[in-house]
Amino acid sequence: MRSPVITRLLKRGPDIGPRRIRSLEIWSLETVVRNGHMLTLSSLLTSLLGALYWAVAAHSYSVDSLGRNYSAVAAMMLLAGVGQLNMANVMIRFTPGAGHRSRRLVAAAYLAACLTTAVLAVGWVLLIPAVSPGLMFLRHPFAACGYVLATIGYAIFVLQDGVLTGLRRPGWVVLENLVFALVKIGFVVLLAFLAATGILWSWALAVVVAIALTNTLLFARFLPRRADAPTDDRADTSRPTGSYIIADYLAALFWLAATASLPIIVLNHLGARQAAYFSLAWLVAFSLYQLNTNMGASLIVEATNDPSRLAAHCKLVLRHTGALLVGGVTLLCVAAPLILRIFGPEYARYGANLLRLTALSALPNIVTVAAVSMCRVQRRLRLLVGILGAVCTLATVLTYVLLPVMGITGVGAAWLLAQTAAAGVLWWRRSSWLPGL
Repeated sequence: MRSPVITRLLKRGPDIGPRRIRSLEIWSLETVVRNGHMLTLSSLLTSLLGALYWAVAAHSYSVDSLGRNYSAVAAMMLLAGVGQLNMANVMIRFTPGAGHRSRRLVAAAYLAACLTTAVLAVGWVLLIPAVSPGLMFLRHPFAACGYVLATIGYAIFVLQDGVLTGLRRPGWVVLENLVFALVKIGFVVLLAFLAATGILWSWALAVVVAIALTNTLLFARFLPRRADAPTDDRADTSRPTGSYIIADYLAALFWLAATASLPIIVLNHLGARQAAYFSLAWLVAFSLYQLNTNMGASLIVEATNDPSRLAAHCKLVLRHTGALLVGGVTLLCVAAPLILRIFGPEYARYGANLLRLTALSALPNIVTVAAVSMCRVQRRLRLLVGILGAVCTLATVLTYVLLPVMGITGVGAAWLLAQTAAAGVLWWRRSSWLPGL
């Protein structure tokens, strides 16, 4: 079946030749790769500037302060991720076909995310003495209020990326994250006199700048244009249902709990110094996971715009992303000590093996991401929850088992084992999620 673009061109008459049609088919098919590349560029710039940010922070703040602040930021990201109710993925899945409903859909998502995140952030601050004593500095009234507001802002920051992706504006995702990263670096230097909280406040202020600029563009320009633009005849114009949102949210909670809680687990079991060594090595290696996630998001958007090419898009993403991953994994495994030495010799000594194992685990993760993306497009909700629930539970259990034995390297080993096991099962049963097999 041909894409809507090709169908409309064929209606023009015989002046559209077969060579032109074929070139347009290729263009339509590989839009998923181009948009994925833009999102990956955003993640790459964010990772590189993030590494620079933490290198500056490592030289401007003590190791203990860095470890505590990173754990506070990780908790903020976890709370925002939970509080935004996975609406970022809902925006990616449903804004492509929302048309004139786009502005109302985005506003409702923002409101729900803000209210839920506020409740969670307040609850977290109140429970800190019991669940994470290492973050007691957040109990100061001024720090607590700022932390709650920053967490709400970060939920919007996450959500607006999903909106821009669903609107096929990946270039603006790049620009938005570039501004966020650069502003954050500037603030971490300017606030170095706040030895205990400067890192946290640099994140909070950068979030304010990013969401103010992005949402001015969204509501003044992009969403009004989307409301006036015609929707492709072949696009999936269905609306998000309660069952879809709940199931997708449950699946996302598994992933958030398994990833964002890791620095806190390390902090509570091994202390602030080991949390610092873990956090920066994990940050570098996890950039490869972001590549997988971005290609999966592009796959969802393009499959929603043209469901007839779902299988072709999925196979293209698997081949293309797999080739990119091999190069990235090889680079990180070989250069791990050199990369971590940017932060200091101790980071290279304690974190190199963690970086290598986590990078290797990104290879099987592409199969998991492809399967999850296919489930979201096809509304295979039980399978979606089952996949992420199984892989995240296995990774978390193995982390608790291996952390006391191997130290922070055990986290990388746990994720490599869990991702490999999940990919093996999913590839063996690929007919259940990949159409055409």
